[in-house]
Amino acid sequence: MQATAYTYDPETRSGQVLLDDGTPVPFGAPAFDAGGLRLLRPGQRVRIETEGEGGARRITLVTLQTF
Repeated sequence: MQATAYTYDPETRSGQVLLDDGTPVPFGAPAFDAGGLRLLRPGQRVRIETEGEGGARRITLVTLQTF
């Protein structure tokens, strides 16, 4: 699934992405670390993996979108 980086805190390695429908979804350090990234800037296009549905949806991976 694709999303856009919305916020990122380098100290906690957590933040939020915006889904294409505008829904913000938070991610924690484990999801950021799983993607192997060092930095994330707001507005960057990212690929995410999630588990769960609706309010229980959780991001398990954040990485850069490659074509």
